[in-house]
Amino acid sequence: MDDVMKYGIAEARRTMNENYGGPFGASIIDKTGKVIAVASNTVLKDHDPSAHAEVNAIRKAGEVLGTHDLSGCVLYATGFPCPMCLSAIIWANIQQVYYGCNPKDAEAIGFRDDFIYRFIQKDLNDSSILQLEELDRVQCIELFKEYAQANKSIY
Repeated sequence: MDDVMKYGIAEARRTMNENYGGPFGASIIDKTGKVIAVASNTVLKDHDPSAHAEVNAIRKAGEVLGTHDLSGCVLYATGFPCPMCLSAIIWANIQQVYYGCNPKDAEAIGFRDDFIYRFIQKDLNDSSILQLEELDRVQCIELFKEYAQANKSIY
């Protein structure tokens, strides 16, 4: 087992036993191989459905490095990242992820990532899961135009 994965496992075990969240831990190393962030799932403790280990680790790594761009960093996770975490990883420009357990392993202990994957694969049209409706596009497009005209950084 890679030493970096051990940090995420230990943190997940600790917080899982404190009822902070599930058996999910994550570690991030920088371009030099130094561990810069270790985090676990804290959904129950924080009352925050986005407080997954990978997201928490990305937030910590961003603080440590002083940037939202984690290019060159590598993430180690105890489980295959859920759709939300995959998105956060991609937005952070992390291009390498090592994971321990696969989606079927998570499903076997009651986690339900599969319905989100199905929702995405159905072109976002399963209203029994989520209803999406466009509203006030004209006003919102003005805000987008202001941003574009201000030549803000795209991230």
